[in-house]
Amino acid sequence: MPILNLLTAAAATDGPPAWVSFLPIVGMFGVMYFLFLRPQMRQQKEHKSKLEGLKKGDAVLTGGGFLGKIVKVDETYADVELAPGLKVRALKSTITDVIAPTGSAPAND
Repeated sequence: MPILNLLTAAAATDGPPAWVSFLPIVGMFGVMYFLFLRPQMRQQKEHKSKLEGLKKGDAVLTGGGFLGKIVKVDETYADVELAPGLKVRALKSTITDVIAPTGSAPAND
């Protein structure tokens, strides 16, 4: 009988607190935030500032893959000239990038 009492007493010892078992889960959420969510939020903020800074004459890339030049901009739309005499109206949110003007012609031209 005394051995049985010793075994049950040894099994009933206190382990770590219950909140310690949640630390790995909290750690995983922290890693996901810093590796995935935070860079994505920063990228969205940069894209939004690019769209707010659109002006006439900017070269842009649309979501459909067309390159063009901004002719007119308002709150939600931008008129983009894709070719001489070919203008389309695009949602500002579908403009994926503003292309920086190059200072000189490429070396292979």
